[in-house]
Amino acid sequence: MSGIVVVAENGSGRYQQAITVGQHQLIADEPESLGGNDAGPAPFDLLMAGLGACTSITLRMYAERKALNLTQVSVALSHEKIELDGVKRDRIQRTITLTGDMNSEQRQRLLEIANKCPVHRAVSPSLLIETTLAEPAITP
Repeated sequence: MSGIVVVAENGSGRYQQAITVGQHQLIADEPESLGGNDAGPAPFDLLMAGLGACTSITLRMYAERKALNLTQVSVALSHEKIELDGVKRDRIQRTITLTGDMNSEQRQRLLEIANKCPVHRAVSPSLLIETTLAEPAITP
């Protein structure tokens, strides 16, 4: 499970942050359009990266346990502000591409499992996360 994450200004830019996650070092920053130096992903991009990674890992674990022929998982995410019932909300659009010889029932079950990844469950009460499956690629 996750350990302690430490985030602190690193003095290298107006908004630049040094992130320490165990033995891993990351940098976060805001894009130039928001006054940053674009030296690293913006905080919302890091949130989406975490959601995408958790989704992909969760699907891989499930496919391994169920011996599904899932050869590749890809998760594309985007963020936008929307108004829903007169309230401004954040919406993440998540599109999952599943490659492998699976039937529609298996693919649908993987979509259900994607919505059970721990990061999705942690952030979905406050975010609107819409998930779709990409059409399977035709492979020779």
